[in-house]
Amino acid sequence: MEKIYPDSGVELTPLISRHYDFLMKLGSFGKYQGFINRAIKKMGIKPGDAILDLGCGTGENACLMKKYLLADDGAKIVGMDISEVMMKQFEDNCKSSPFITFKKQRVDEPFDLGEKFDKIFISFVIHGFPHDIRKKVIQNAFNHLKEGGSFFILDFSEFNMDEMPALHRMIFKKVECKYAFDYIEKNWKEILGEYGFHDFEEDLFMKNYVRLLKAVK
Repeated sequence: MEKIYPDSGVELTPLISRHYDFLMKLGSFGKYQGFINRAIKKMGIKPGDAILDLGCGTGENACLMKKYLLADDGAKIVGMDISEVMMKQFEDNCKSSPFITFKKQRVDEPFDLGEKFDKIFISFVIHGFPHDIRKKVIQNAFNHLKEGGSFFILDFSEFNMDEMPALHRMIFKKVECKYAFDYIEKNWKEILGEYGFHDFEEDLFMKNYVRLLKAVK
């Protein structure tokens, strides 16, 4: 598979895509499921929310979100990803929930779904793009949020890698792509503010190396 961005770590091969959830759990020493659960709980999902999940992967996050939703209240989740392998897993994982649907679409190019959402979620995707491409993702999120809606970025926090314990620094350098090193150095509240987002909130996980950043439109 030829990558669109050769230095990216978020463009996955079909083999890795098929085993993505297992590899994430393995790479986080079994802590992945726990902090994902806590992060989604922190989103404050309401029963009637419409949620767009950018780079939705296997649908595991959508399955966690649906616990807080009621279809009778008009709730919906739209998962968006470009991978055929992820689409199959998403549809299998979410087949019992008709209010959860999949949209095969790149998140890094402008798109128009013709509707707006209460919440938009992106998990461990945006750090893997060049910065000019991240700006397109942010604009897509802003364009598809209702006024007062919230954009949630679950990804690495801002930190100085030189201050990491040696083992953590070694793992990060070994596993992460080129763009992640740039991502952790940027002021994301300031960047999001340039697009009109405000009222930022953050929750930290995994020894403060992972952050759920909330930004309101």
